[in-house]
Amino acid sequence: MSDLILLPEMFTTGFTMNTGEFAEDMDGKTVSAMREWSRVFNVHVAGSLIIKENGQFFNRVILTSPDGAVSVYDKRHLFRMGGEDKKYTSGKETLTVNIKGWRVRPFICYDLRFPVWSRNTSDRYDLAFYCANWPAVRMSHWDTLLRARAIENQCYVAGINRTGIDGSGIEYCGGSCVIGFRGEEICSSGPEPSVKTVELSSGELLEYRKEFPAWMDADDFRINR
Repeated sequence: MSDLILLPEMFTTGFTMNTGEFAEDMDGKTVSAMREWSRVFNVHVAGSLIIKENGQFFNRVILTSPDGAVSVYDKRHLFRMGGEDKKYTSGKETLTVNIKGWRVRPFICYDLRFPVWSRNTSDRYDLAFYCANWPAVRMSHWDTLLRARAIENQCYVAGINRTGIDGSGIEYCGGSCVIGFRGEEICSSGPEPSVKTVELSSGELLEYRKEFPAWMDADDFRINR
């Protein structure tokens, strides 16, 4: 039985700037479906989609829980090279959700390039996941940055990427993976759609943090929100 199911960025539409056509609200069919999946299968479900709220559009992670709770994270770093900053509103807050004792923090795609935003500070997390539409042309960056985020934050990291070719002719080659706190690859997928199941050890993570407490020497900083 799985505890958490992860889906890619904008998993209902693909990465698009066509907010008017594809945006939903928090009472829309996708959030309702995710809540039902969580209830029926007793599992947490997370993925990002386009949400319209108070006249603004957000690239938003929706994380649903078996008890009916819905948690949200709005993408902080909007991909200006694709015009996302012109269509969407940037998020201001991180989110940490407790799932059976695991502290889980969501991020979205371009967030991966900004280590300060991902930094594991006093509000510590054990698993970070990045929902993404990361193109094939920059997969070397994807692989390197996921490993870096895991090593520097002494946590597990999951990257969930799409496959195929989108409406603009951009190719995506999957590469979804889970990286361990030492930077080792625990599992990965190829260019075809697939489902992977991974079991993680909180005991090994906590023991490693105890044996190699680099987090105790981290620099203090403040993020301007």
